[in-house]
Amino acid sequence: MVNTRRKVAFRWWSRKSFWYWFFLSIFLLFIRFSKGAFLLDIFAVFSRPFWPGTAQKEWIVNGTNLEQQIRIDLLEKDNQRLRQILKLQNSSKKNQVSAAVISRRSKDFWQQLELNKGAKDGINAGDAVLGPGGLLGLIETVTLTTSRVRLLTAPATKLGVWIERSKVHGVLTGIGTNRPQLNFLEKMPDAKLGDIVSTSPVSTLMPPNLPVGVIQSIDEQNLPSPYAVVQLIASPEAIDWVRVQRSNEKR
Repeated sequence: MVNTRRKVAFRWWSRKSFWYWFFLSIFLLFIRFSKGAFLLDIFAVFSRPFWPGTAQKEWIVNGTNLEQQIRIDLLEKDNQRLRQILKLQNSSKKNQVSAAVISRRSKDFWQQLELNKGAKDGINAGDAVLGPGGLLGLIETVTLTTSRVRLLTAPATKLGVWIERSKVHGVLTGIGTNRPQLNFLEKMPDAKLGDIVSTSPVSTLMPPNLPVGVIQSIDEQNLPSPYAVVQLIASPEAIDWVRVQRSNEKR
C-alpha cells in the first residue's frame, strides 16, 4: 500500500505539466514583486539599435538648437530692456526726489496719494511719480511742504503709452478701478497678453520708456478700436515711499 502511494506521488511529481505550472507560477510571482523591471531592461537591450534613428536624432538636434536660440533671443531682449531702464535711472537719479506717502485714497473715487514733499523740494504739478516697478501717477497739486498724486487709475487720467515690442501706441485711461484701460490708436494692433506697457517716447509730458504695466486682457471686438486692460507694475496700495521725477523745464 505504501509503495503504491509512493509510486503515485512520484508519477505526479514527474509530470511535465506540473513543472510547467510550477515554474510559470514562480515566474509570475517574480514579475509581480519585481514590477516587471527586468522586462524593461530586456526590451531596452533589444531595442537599443533602433533608438533614436537618424531622423529622430535630427529632430532632437534641431529642437534643441531652436530652444537655445529662442532662449538667447529672449535673454538679449531682457538684457537690452534692463540696460535701458538702468540707463534711465542713472541719468535721471539727480532729478528725483524721494517722498513718503502720508495719506492714500487709492480705492475710492478720488484715486489719490498725499506726499510729504512739496514746492520747497522742487516738486511741481505734472511731475511723474514712480514706485517700485514703474509709474504710479502724476503730481496734481503742490503746497510748500506737501503734494498730491493723481494715480493712473483715477477717472479721466490719460497718458500716452506704447508697447515697445511691436511699437504700438495708445492712450492709457483711468476708469476708477485698480486696472486702467489702454485704448489703441490702430484698429488691428499687434498686442499680446503679457506685453510690457511703458510711457511713449513721443510724449512731451512724461519721460519716455518708464515702465507702466502689463497687458492682462484684450478686447479686439470693441468699436471703434480695440482696448486692453493693464495691470500696473507698481501697486499704490502697498507703497509707502515713492520717487518724484522732476521735469527738466521746472528743475
